[in-house]
Amino acid sequence: MITQSELKEVLEYNPDTGVFTWKKTNNPRIKSGTIAGTIDRNAYRRITLNGERYMANRLAYFYMTGNFPENQVDHINHIRDDNRWSNLRPATKLENQANAKISKRNTTGYKGVSYDKRRNKYRAEICHNHNRIKLGSYTTAPEAHNAYISMAKKLNKEFACWK
Repeated sequence: MITQSELKEVLEYNPDTGVFTWKKTNNPRIKSGTIAGTIDRNAYRRITLNGERYMANRLAYFYMTGNFPENQVDHINHIRDDNRWSNLRPATKLENQANAKISKRNTTGYKGVSYDKRRNKYRAEICHNHNRIKLGSYTTAPEAHNAYISMAKKLNKEFACWK
């Protein structure tokens, strides 16, 4: 595990841009001043230090606070490689999931809304603390989505996401 002073010795973090750049490196192919890390297949930036891979958002938190986050670091705007300090916040796994964007498998275009073919209605549901909460059936998708939004704000507070 790297210390904060070791981190600051090899990397520079710009909290306004969220970009890490190399100060010094043992790798002759990497020059000082170049952007550190690579984007992984899940669109997160990862940086290798002393043979160990770190997520850049966690390194940013560590760089700024001196502590690794207890749980996860949430990207407020959902952009996984936007590691600006103002875009990061500590979160539990459940809070981070609450801030997730709409699933690619969603066919209604509204988060928390599905279509019930048998009843010819739109169903609103939300997951909270591993429990699925049914919010009712509605004639239109926007009505169901409004029910989802209302409950998301109530349950998830600043982590609520309905897009």
